[in-house]
Amino acid sequence: MVSLEQVRLLESKVTKAIDYVKKVTEENVSLKGKLDSYQKRIDELEVLIQQFKEEQNRIEDGILSALDRLNQFEDALEKTLAADPPVSTVRDSPPAEKKELPKKDISPKKELSGSTLEPEPHPGSAQSEDAKSSEELDIF
Repeated sequence: MVSLEQVRLLESKVTKAIDYVKKVTEENVSLKGKLDSYQKRIDELEVLIQQFKEEQNRIEDGILSALDRLNQFEDALEKTLAADPPVSTVRDSPPAEKKELPKKDISPKKELSGSTLEPEPHPGSAQSEDAKSSEELDIF
């Protein structure tokens, strides 16, 4: 026969099993919700990856097209240069007449009588005696 003690033990085990099943069921629902949100994010990222790949392909095609046009331009330029007689360049032309500018002494100061320093007059400039006696430098 089954004793009362055995029935109570069985009842407590059944209660624990029911609580465990509820807990696992709730966790399962929570995990399914997370899985759904992760799956949505994965789908979004896959779309972004696909768009990125398409953009990369378009960029690559654009670069290849530009390089091809550059090669065509270079070939056309080479053909033009090969067909035309050489043109005199600036290096081949005789030098043009150069006007020589008077050389100026660029030293700003000249030592006179010990430690007194005055600016040196530049050739062709009309400086007054007042300007010579000032301690300002004429840099032009």
